[in-house]
Amino acid sequence: MHDTTAMLIELGAIILALGLLGRFAGRVGFSPIPLYLLAGLAFGQGGILPLRASEEFVATGAEIGVILLLLLLGLEYSASELVTTLKTQYPSGAVDFVLNAAPGAAMAFLLGWGPVAAVALAGVTWISSSGVIAKVLGDLGRLGNRETPVVLGVLVLEDLAMAVYLPILTALLAGVGLAGGAVTLLISLGTVGAVLYVALRHGRLVSRAVSSDSAEMLLLAVLGLTLLVAGLAQQLHVSAAVGAFLVGIALSGEVAEGASSLLAPLRDLFAAVFFVFFGLHTDPAAIPPVLLPALALAAFTTVTKIATGYWAARRAGIGSRGRWRAGGTLVARGEFSIVIAGLAVGAEPRIGPLATAYVLILVILGPLAARWTEPLARRATHHRTHPAPPTAGSPKETARAHG
Repeated sequence: MHDTTAMLIELGAIILALGLLGRFAGRVGFSPIPLYLLAGLAFGQGGILPLRASEEFVATGAEIGVILLLLLLGLEYSASELVTTLKTQYPSGAVDFVLNAAPGAAMAFLLGWGPVAAVALAGVTWISSSGVIAKVLGDLGRLGNRETPVVLGVLVLEDLAMAVYLPILTALLAGVGLAGGAVTLLISLGTVGAVLYVALRHGRLVSRAVSSDSAEMLLLAVLGLTLLVAGLAQQLHVSAAVGAFLVGIALSGEVAEGASSLLAPLRDLFAAVFFVFFGLHTDPAAIPPVLLPALALAAFTTVTKIATGYWAARRAGIGSRGRWRAGGTLVARGEFSIVIAGLAVGAEPRIGPLATAYVLILVILGPLAARWTEPLARRATHHRTHPAPPTAGSPKETARAHG
């Protein structure tokens, strides 16, 4: 009874704090994500007031938060639009991989961590945070922008690439042979392929099966189906987030619209819990020793992600302002980077603090980059194309007078 009481008190304090932080962020026109993260640091190990009783509940809520974020993102697009994205944007995915995985691998080799750690750190720097970016797009009101499908296309390619990357990394970390790694990879690819096939060929049947005139029944059916598919996907070494995204793709029409409106409040609650959980498991004392390499890596990969988004949007025929918005939106790293780092800690313990500091920097910088990259680029371009006129008595004017 005492443990239950303590858990309720801690959860109440967390949710109340999130509400107040979200309200403050709304007042100042700022994304609440960095504030949620800082709250997690304050309540986590080494923080001001560490939480104990509610840790397991918060961990489960964080998993649900990521799943709901990706589900609602998938509900925005149909299966045919997904296939079109894969066909048209695979060059953007290749550019994204080269520009953003290479810096992580290079840093691991510079630090003398070896090839397995290089593969792991490459994944940490490569994958943008679908959860953070989905929240930022909603906060900034950009879901209907022309560049948003380009951003989502890059994210979809990254998320699907995890179905290939994670089994390879797991096999390398476990030291299994080529045959064992190939079997794991085939199972993962088969799972993704099967879900995609159902979404493409039988999406209407899936929608009809969960459809209901009752909001309660629709909520229960869609949420239950999503959690079931996410759990099965994770059991088969495919990301639960990818499974949830594919469920969203499979649902269409009135079912998708109804599910979006019903699940949006739940998504916002559990997404906030996810960012708090991220901070809870970060010891502030472990950050200073790895801060310089993390800052260098964050600065470099901020530039490469902006370049990735700019190139992808330009290739899609988006205007200059949309290109910069696309680039800035892709900067944030988050849930996948933490998953990858968690897997790799056994092989190289030092990768944990570095990855944590790196993601902390970019999960805070990401919403700022999404908001300010385009205005800053526009201002720089304006100053370059419209230089200030020379002032009276300047060397240029004097030379012209004596010319």
